[in-house]
Amino acid sequence: MKISTKGRYSLLVMIDLTENQSDDFIPLRDIAKRQDISEKYLESIIKLLVKNKLLVGLRGKGGGYKLTKRPSDITVGEVLRIAEENIMIDEEDTESMYRTSEYRTIDMWSKLSKMINDYFDSISIADLIVEDPGNDFII
Repeated sequence: MKISTKGRYSLLVMIDLTENQSDDFIPLRDIAKRQDISEKYLESIIKLLVKNKLLVGLRGKGGGYKLTKRPSDITVGEVLRIAEENIMIDEEDTESMYRTSEYRTIDMWSKLSKMINDYFDSISIADLIVEDPGNDFII
């Protein structure tokens, strides 16, 4: 499994907005500068997060972005499923396994996929910003 830069940067956006949240909207350029990500690429990521109602945006002076929910109510799994087409196995791949001898491994891959999704769903954005040396979350 490989998480793309889109998935990793989506998490960084959510963390940045959490760490810098206030009553004001946070401008895209501020996030881009702090995270060292191009504004153009970041804009495409933020559009996805707005479309899926994790962020709300405001245009114009004083504009920018805010979280729509508390960071403790947003999971890593939710963000990654928005940013990535899938987190584990393509449905097409699973369908082709039924037509071959690979069907014997379907249950194993399904269980692994569920474990990965459950793990990502068990971590909130708030969990990622808590400074606890016991948590080894690396993004």
